[in-house]
Amino acid sequence: MIDAMLKLGQAPEPTPFDIPGSTGQFQIQILNEDTAKGVVTSIIHLPPGSRIPAHVHRAGSEMHYILDGDLIDGGVEFGPGAFLTHPAGTVHGPHESRNGARVLTVQQWQSHDGRFDFNIADVECAS
Repeated sequence: MIDAMLKLGQAPEPTPFDIPGSTGQFQIQILNEDTAKGVVTSIIHLPPGSRIPAHVHRAGSEMHYILDGDLIDGGVEFGPGAFLTHPAGTVHGPHESRNGARVLTVQQWQSHDGRFDFNIADVECAS
């Protein structure tokens, strides 16, 4: 379904997205922002060799579905079709990708007034 939307041009173009403490040029496609229901759905594009440090979101949980590529979460590698969840307040990551990935992400509302609820963890998760 998502790939069909992308092929038909119904999804927005990926735009650059800065993630604090990360390495790599990330892009994001915001598919839906529903402030009334408190949900954001997006596709995060992780470039090959990228890394997002271990972090926590205090404002809400998030879910990830790997569309393609590889995602390493806390040292465990996942491929297409894998589904991960992270409850609010739980340290997760670091997230890495050897060859690049597209990850469908659904989050409880985590931004307000241009600020994103992304807090680098004091201690990295064990790999």
